[in-house]
Amino acid sequence: MAKTPVYFFSHGGPDVQYRTEHPVYPILQSIGREITQKVRPKAVVVFSAHWQSTPSEIHLNNAVTTPLIYDFYGFPPEFYKATFPSTGSPEIASQIIDLLTKAGIPAKGLSRGLDHGVFSGFNVAFDQKSNPLTVPLVQVSLFENEDPTAHFALGRAVSSLRDQGIVIICTGMTVHNLRDLRRTWGSSTPLPYAVSFDNALKEAVEAPPSEREEKMRLATKRPDAREAHPWMDHLMPLYIAAGAAGNDLGKQTWTMHEGSFAWAQYRFGDVPE
Repeated sequence: MAKTPVYFFSHGGPDVQYRTEHPVYPILQSIGREITQKVRPKAVVVFSAHWQSTPSEIHLNNAVTTPLIYDFYGFPPEFYKATFPSTGSPEIASQIIDLLTKAGIPAKGLSRGLDHGVFSGFNVAFDQKSNPLTVPLVQVSLFENEDPTAHFALGRAVSSLRDQGIVIICTGMTVHNLRDLRRTWGSSTPLPYAVSFDNALKEAVEAPPSEREEKMRLATKRPDAREAHPWMDHLMPLYIAAGAAGNDLGKQTWTMHEGSFAWAQYRFGDVPE
C-alpha cells in the first residue's frame, strides 16, 4: 500500500460552505475529490485549529457518534443548522494514543463533537451528496501553545498512520488576523503582511525536508509573523502536517491573499496515479 499524502486546508470561517462564489470553494471541492477518488483512504484523522487541549497534553475524540459544535457567534440562523454526518473510530483513536504515548506525548480520549474548523471546510471538500466522506473520521487536538517544535513532533508521532491508508488533514489558515478584519471589511485588497508572510511560509514549507523544520520554525520569528497570526492557533496545524510528512516534499497547491487572511492549501507527498 502506498503511503498516503498529508493535507493542509486553509478552512476559512463558518461561512465558507455557503459562499459558493468564493475562489476557494472549487479549490476545496477539487482537493476533496482528489482524496476520495484518487487517494481512497481507509480513514481520515483531522487536526483543527479550533481544538487546543492543554499546553502539554493531546486530546482526541474516541466516540463513534460525533455531533457538531457551533463554535461561532453572530452568524445567520441557518449556519447553526449545518450538518456533516460522520462516524468515529475508537480503534483508530486508541492506536493514536499508543503512538503518542510511545513518542512521549501525553494523550487521552474523550467524547467531543466536530468544530467548524472541520465541518465547514469538509462540507465543501466532501459534499454530502456529490462527494461524501464515507470512512471513519477521528479528530485530534493541538497543544494549547505556539511551539512549532512541539507541533512538528506531534505530526511526526502519528506519521505511521499513513502507511495504513489513513489520510491526515490539518486545518487552519496560513494568515489569520481577525483583529484587522474591520480594516479590510468590504475590500479584498490584502494587507502587506498577508502577502509577505504567506510567501515566506511557502518558501519554508517547500524547502528540502532536511531543512524544512528549521525554516518553518524561523518563519514564526519573522517581523510580520505576529501580524499574520496574533495567536498562532491557525498556523500550528501546518506544522503538524509537515511533521507527519517525514521526508516527503511539501507543495503549495493554491493560495489567495484577501484582506487580513491568506488561503494557502498544501499537500505533502504524492497522489496515487
